[in-house]
Amino acid sequence: MARGPRYKVPFRRRREGLTNYRKRRKLLLSKKPRLVVRKTNKHIIAQVVVAKPQGDVTIVGIDTRALAKFGWKGDENNTPAAYLLGLIVGYKARIRGVREAVLDIGLHRPVAGSRVFAVLKGALDAGLEIPHGEEIIPSDDRISGKHIAEYAEKLKKENPELYKTRFSRYLQRGLAPEELPTHFEEVKKKIIEYYEGKLAKAIAQ
Repeated sequence: MARGPRYKVPFRRRREGLTNYRKRRKLLLSKKPRLVVRKTNKHIIAQVVVAKPQGDVTIVGIDTRALAKFGWKGDENNTPAAYLLGLIVGYKARIRGVREAVLDIGLHRPVAGSRVFAVLKGALDAGLEIPHGEEIIPSDDRISGKHIAEYAEKLKKENPELYKTRFSRYLQRGLAPEELPTHFEEVKKKIIEYYEGKLAKAIAQ
């Protein structure tokens, strides 16, 4: 409903709650690539995007389903998966010549220690330079899934049936959730070895 002669109808994506244009403008004024992080009910998506006059150009785009390539058996929407996704997208961006970026979490709430900041931590560990405050980064224990493993171990003792139901996807994939931190480190090592090799080749060319 119009509110007066100076009232302007918000852009469609703002009306639909999809884009905060004031925030987007500030990110674009940095003139740096954006590390765009979004969440769905099942996956986490990360992209490195460059703004062009004709529109955004995606340099790198990937979601947590890609972790299966490295043997990931855990959930694809938790903190460890978010970190590993950030690690991959950070390496991919560096291989394509991107050295720095700014974080774009869209309309997600900036809650310290959340999954969007786990993606950020992964990208930082891959070597991308991204402005941030240390207080927003999840702890190492949370990134490795220690909190999930401890909960799973407790639930297994107290309610085995609920344990099987709640962690059914882990168990179907052959991973006991209590072993998630160890599994995380194994997958992380594979990702680093794989992309360090690719990065070395890209730098040598």
